[in-house]
Amino acid sequence: MANTTSLKRVQRRDRVIVLLSLCAVTVLAWRYLVDMADMEDLSGAMAAAMRVAPWDLTSFALMFEMWVVMMVGMMLPSAAPMILLFATINRNNRPRGSAYAATATFVLGYVVVWMGFSLLATLAQGGLQSAALLSPMLESTSSQLGGLLCIAAGAYQWTPLKHICLKYCRSPLQFVLFHWREGTRGALRMGLEHGAYCLGCCGFLMGLLFAGGVMNLLWVAAIALFVLVEKLAPGGEWLGRTGGGAMIAAGVYMVSGA
Repeated sequence: MANTTSLKRVQRRDRVIVLLSLCAVTVLAWRYLVDMADMEDLSGAMAAAMRVAPWDLTSFALMFEMWVVMMVGMMLPSAAPMILLFATINRNNRPRGSAYAATATFVLGYVVVWMGFSLLATLAQGGLQSAALLSPMLESTSSQLGGLLCIAAGAYQWTPLKHICLKYCRSPLQFVLFHWREGTRGALRMGLEHGAYCLGCCGFLMGLLFAGGVMNLLWVAAIALFVLVEKLAPGGEWLGRTGGGAMIAAGVYMVSGA
């Protein structure tokens, strides 16, 4: 009984530490985005990277950094239940010693997936800027392009692949039952797999950033909130599909008015 009580106390401590760490990282990411949104505070290199393409290596690195931080700020909150569950189960398997390394490794795997997406988004941004399809705020200058992005994101909300990916995002326990692996390498692989499910769930939604403006902080926050509610709220899957219908309607309107 004493051992069980001690383990529960350690688990509560772990959850507090992990949750505070996630909150700290998320706050720092959003602080970065707020600073980025203030165009007057941008360095010369960053401002040039946002306005001109093709870029040099420094400009590309700065844009890639921006995308990575943005994805961390947008996606980490919705992954918190999965990360906390992983930390709890990992502590059960390691009642003595530190269990934080495995949890950090899981988070690393999750972030690596979104780093891969950020690389693709940076390349897409460069291509769109070269074609003069993005404004200095990184918003589509073509209503047709913006409309197509909305239609694609909305239609994807109704696909079987979206449903499967969202199921694992909404049910961390189900993910654990089918994907649990022991050890540090197992934690990394689990993080990569969960990140892949989240990317499959939300990748098309991230494409909407180009429609409403990558540097439009309210738009970024709205998408992040939509993702959070879809993943965590009761009935979130139906909210996602309803939102998908609205995206399709908005996209058709934009394309027809192009």
